[in-house]
Amino acid sequence: MLKFVGRAVAGFALFFVSFVAVGGVMSAASHPVPRGTMVDIGEGRTLRLVCEGPAGDRPVVWLEAGAFGFAADWGATQQALTAAGWRSCAYDRAGMGFSPPGPAPRDGLAVVGDFEKLVAASGEKGPFILVGHSMAGLRLREYAGRNPGQVAGLVLVDAATPEASNSAMARFIEAFATASKWAARGASIGLFKPLAHTPMGDKIGLPPAAKAEKRWAFANGRHNRTAAQEVVLWPEAAAQAAAVPAYDPAWPVAVVTAGPLKGREAWKAIQSAPATASKHGYVDHVEGASHTRLLGEGFAGHIVKAVAFVAGAGKGA
Repeated sequence: MLKFVGRAVAGFALFFVSFVAVGGVMSAASHPVPRGTMVDIGEGRTLRLVCEGPAGDRPVVWLEAGAFGFAADWGATQQALTAAGWRSCAYDRAGMGFSPPGPAPRDGLAVVGDFEKLVAASGEKGPFILVGHSMAGLRLREYAGRNPGQVAGLVLVDAATPEASNSAMARFIEAFATASKWAARGASIGLFKPLAHTPMGDKIGLPPAAKAEKRWAFANGRHNRTAAQEVVLWPEAAAQAAAVPAYDPAWPVAVVTAGPLKGREAWKAIQSAPATASKHGYVDHVEGASHTRLLGEGFAGHIVKAVAFVAGAGKGA
């Protein structure tokens, strides 16, 4: 019996080591060349910035990714925005993607403070259309409250709100924080590397260059550890966002959600609240989309349409 157990343990250990080793070789062979540029935000720190599309009279669209997300998440959306004539910018938060780590804690104040420095250093001129996915709804609320003169309008893509975070989403956030910690541990010991080139590596549906970046980050230990830290601090970030003024009702606000309305009316109403409170509100429930695939090539057109609405409403159209 002991001999059998010993052989089983040895076999599992060999499989585990081989699994991680193969993943390491695959990861090393497919390390992407990052798009965009590294921007100096002061105090010896830099952030990766990806701006695409023509400069012109239209507002620049700034894209903030959600939990575990970075510039790559917006690859399909930026492609669609560029095709429609919009200039857009996405970036990697400190410690995420290709940006070096930043000082702890990585709460809402730290993230939005970095974003303010990046916007100033980018040379892009406001006011801007701000687009945020998922947890980024908290970042947009805080940035807009602190920088109202930089806001031309907002697009909330299946986004969280401070109010929902403190009530309806509390249990989900707690469970998500626990799962995020385990994901960080798994990525840190190499468990995700062999899975990076499976559908798990890109659940969004991204174009090739962004897909390569997303797969790399999916298996990267530092990226996952930083993301987990952000998720653990979700309650603090929600409180920080709630402490700033609510969106000005004069700002156009578009809400784009994933999944059907039927059977989820109460939750959809919570998500739609910022648009309902706006004098120029717009709501689009994209029934065929999931929370992640809403950003992908199949559904990015809905985000472009929301951006166009916000820009038109901001001009009094």
